[in-house]
Amino acid sequence: MKYFFIVNCRPDKAAIRTEVERQLAEIQDQIEENGDSVELYLTTGEGDATRQVRLYSDLHPNEKVCFVACGGDGTVNEVASGLVGSQGKSLAVLHLHSNCDFIKYYPGRDFTSIREIVMGEEQQIDIIRINDSYSINVCDIGFPAAVADFANRFAMRGKKNVYRKGIVCAILFGRFNRIRMVADGENLGGWLLSCNLANCRYDGGEFLCSPYADNQDGLIDLCRVRPISFILFLFMMNAYAKGKHIKHPFFSKFLNYRQVRHVELYTKNMTSISLDGEQLPGTRFIIDLLPKAITLRLPEKIKN
Repeated sequence: MKYFFIVNCRPDKAAIRTEVERQLAEIQDQIEENGDSVELYLTTGEGDATRQVRLYSDLHPNEKVCFVACGGDGTVNEVASGLVGSQGKSLAVLHLHSNCDFIKYYPGRDFTSIREIVMGEEQQIDIIRINDSYSINVCDIGFPAAVADFANRFAMRGKKNVYRKGIVCAILFGRFNRIRMVADGENLGGWLLSCNLANCRYDGGEFLCSPYADNQDGLIDLCRVRPISFILFLFMMNAYAKGKHIKHPFFSKFLNYRQVRHVELYTKNMTSISLDGEQLPGTRFIIDLLPKAITLRLPEKIKN
């Protein structure tokens, strides 16, 4: 097995590389005893991780490789996107100094340890395809996509509490979105406040947006909310954070929840949707679920 570490090299992520190198030095003897090898790659910019994973997989089709995403949801998304369609290749996540909503789907596992990754287990999971891009966690439309967009802008400027700042801006500019949505052939209407298309459960660092999502069931969990008043919106946010919004009787007339396999989105004006926090602009989006498309290497569950 080769462990190929993909490290986010943004200046504010320098501590990630330092910690990866420290841990690798500690378990070097174990890796050599197992007959494994290690390679470290520092990304050069947006999309570079995807390109590198695809290139390496194409050049080494018969080599068994675990690509370890060292960063947040964006890095995990890029590595997973590069793995779609490859054989004998897997994804692992090393969670260091970054927010990662994807791993919250797997409580009770230590994603901070390279040693635990090496000793881990593999399973097949689904991934969502959006046009020619992918989402391994949650695809956001409308208000949450606006939140992610504003949060990314604040993060690039070195601000703190970027997601909460993004919420404030999106309340002012992202609550009314005209997007035609067709899910498994059914027209769900035009105006919406927000919509989550989920493969996993958590979004935005603290929100249990899709509490019933299962990334091995071959289905996308769709939760669409039509525009509501500002007061109702604030009331819903508390339930949304705790994952209680879907079955809340008060919100049933504003909310549409279902499990689907195929979704189409159309809008007259250019818009962006958020794929694991990364923005994808366009006016037409074709969305499908790819069952068991990724091999995920998980740390063993922590024993109490």
